[in-house]
Amino acid sequence: MNIKTSILLRVRIAYLAVLLFSFAVVYKMVKIQTVDGGKWKAKAENNSLKYLQVKATRGNIFSDNGSLLATSLPFYKVAFDPSLISDEDYKSGIDSLSLLLSGYYNDHSAKHYKRKINDARVSGRRYLVINHQDINYQTKKMMSSWPIFRKGRIKGGVIFEKVDQRYKPFSHLGDRTIGSLNEDKSRGTVGLEYSFNRQLSGKNGEALFQKFSGGSWKPVYDGSEVKPKNGFDVVTTINVDLQDVAESALLGALVENDADYGCVVVMEVKTGEIKAISNLSKNRKGEYWELYNYAVGSQGSREPGSTFKLASMIALFENSNVGLNDSVKTGNGKFDFYDQTMEDHKPGGYGTLTVKEVFEKSSNIGTAKLITEHFGSNPEKFYTALEDMGLTNPLGFQMIGEGKPYIKHPKKDSTWSGTTLPWMSHGYELRMTPLQTLTLFNAVANDGKMIQPIIVKQIKEANRTVENFQSNIINKKICSTTTLVKVRDMLEGVVERGTAKNISDSFYKIAGKTGTAKNVENGRYTNKYYTSFAGYFPAKNPRYSCIVVIDNPKSFRIYGSDVAAPVFKEVADKIYALDLKMHKAYEPGEAIAGVFPVIQSGEADDLKLICNEIGISNHGKEDSKWVKARIVNNGISWKNVDAGKDQVPDVRGMTLRDAIYILENKSLKVKYEGTGRVTEQSLTPGSSVKTVNIIEIKLG
Repeated sequence: MNIKTSILLRVRIAYLAVLLFSFAVVYKMVKIQTVDGGKWKAKAENNSLKYLQVKATRGNIFSDNGSLLATSLPFYKVAFDPSLISDEDYKSGIDSLSLLLSGYYNDHSAKHYKRKINDARVSGRRYLVINHQDINYQTKKMMSSWPIFRKGRIKGGVIFEKVDQRYKPFSHLGDRTIGSLNEDKSRGTVGLEYSFNRQLSGKNGEALFQKFSGGSWKPVYDGSEVKPKNGFDVVTTINVDLQDVAESALLGALVENDADYGCVVVMEVKTGEIKAISNLSKNRKGEYWELYNYAVGSQGSREPGSTFKLASMIALFENSNVGLNDSVKTGNGKFDFYDQTMEDHKPGGYGTLTVKEVFEKSSNIGTAKLITEHFGSNPEKFYTALEDMGLTNPLGFQMIGEGKPYIKHPKKDSTWSGTTLPWMSHGYELRMTPLQTLTLFNAVANDGKMIQPIIVKQIKEANRTVENFQSNIINKKICSTTTLVKVRDMLEGVVERGTAKNISDSFYKIAGKTGTAKNVENGRYTNKYYTSFAGYFPAKNPRYSCIVVIDNPKSFRIYGSDVAAPVFKEVADKIYALDLKMHKAYEPGEAIAGVFPVIQSGEADDLKLICNEIGISNHGKEDSKWVKARIVNNGISWKNVDAGKDQVPDVRGMTLRDAIYILENKSLKVKYEGTGRVTEQSLTPGSSVKTVNIIEIKLG
């Protein structure tokens, strides 16, 4: 046999072998699909069974009065097992069902949905997601009445898989404080959602699921499922009205001053309950959003500036015999401490000031000279005084991530130098969060008792209280009563005569301190400023304490008195208007015979009610709706001013609101000028309104 014949023989043998192998593969495929298909399919289904977690419904977060701040709303994913439907029900209902699905989702035609369901039924698929758009509970109820679906899960094949979505009824109000969840909604990532995740998340259940093609899992209800235990509710101290007030005032100031970020915290003096906390910072688009918790977290731990002078003065009074009227020479506004020059805000300096004026005018030099004079030889004593107040340790706040205060120790901190003490005295070379600063001011307002701020007061399960929280006492008395009287006098003086006199109010007194500190960039102080105002109100019987911080204002205003203090005032004014407990009760004086209050003209029922309430005799026609007052002897007689249906009424003496109401009901268009009550009207009272349609009135 020659070589050519041998090669051909080998090729033919190899070809036959490959051909036989191919036939064998095809035969095996046909056998598996036809003869053994049912067996292998059942085995595959058995192997795809698995116990999976069933998520618990997350607890709610409530405000102090029970308003919802965050809740989990049930939504549903609509899936379908077309193999469970009888042929008769399928044929009679598929067209109507497809039409309804197309009409609701409005994304595909009825033919598309019919073809999709038909293909799944023919191929034997037992799990088909109808649409990836989740539906709410009302829609679920509606779909449950549709053809085929109305047969239920067993006979109709419909599967409504519950999917909880987190919802905040007040939208972005207090957004960062309330917090958010991770992508799969299983745990909190920031804010209260994170700090109280254990209580809110509950305990997941377990159920048997079966996996189908495409990676989808369908629940198998075999009675072995373990029901999830829903999470507890968290009741906060946040007041929605006060939160809105704080956030609106802060946002307006940030926009006006083109600042980088800001925060406001409002706290109830006696309880330590935080009633409002807002943190807004500018994003890349120039919009302000709650991104970080500057009030509490390490991101907001900064050199506080002159608000720290309160702590310095407390330390001074507690460790010396210095009085408010003792004098301090501040010079021409510049003073050298070793190789560093300290400056006061006022060009040319303040000259000689009393200790009280040093604080009210916020003299850096005056404060530094007082502190170095009494603590310079023993700076550790100054640190001990701060430690005794409770300023050197964290507050132990309920929310995770509180920034730690950084206050240098003369012997333990390697960066301590000869200039540290004078600069520390007015809020440099140390760091505190706004909440830590506010806690000090709140202690002064609270008769010296320093309490731990709280933001969550209860954990509840429906109406059952699981756990209560109250403020812990950090320091029963931060200073003596004598010192407390002095610093409270000075804090009031700041607003009455000092750096914050621009926010002095005649209705109630504010006590507080302005603060301005230069920002540090790359280890150097810049001409960018961190402005603040901390205080409490009303000054004589404090109900609320508050701190406002605004960082890096870029307008011509750069000081705490011009930037942060007006925000404090706006917040305080609105809270004062809302909280009637801060208003003085009306104390009527003795009645003087023959002297009547200003009662001119208006709606009869209102005027009669007022007169009866304050004890003034009054009488007139009972059927008169609009009247004018006339004094008769020691009483008032009512005169009807609405002459008739088509006649011009006499609105002189009425308020603008009443005048417009009665005139427009006569089909008259009103033009007015001035303020006060109506003094003149262009149309004669009692004349016909049929020929005119405009009336002019003057107020005075």
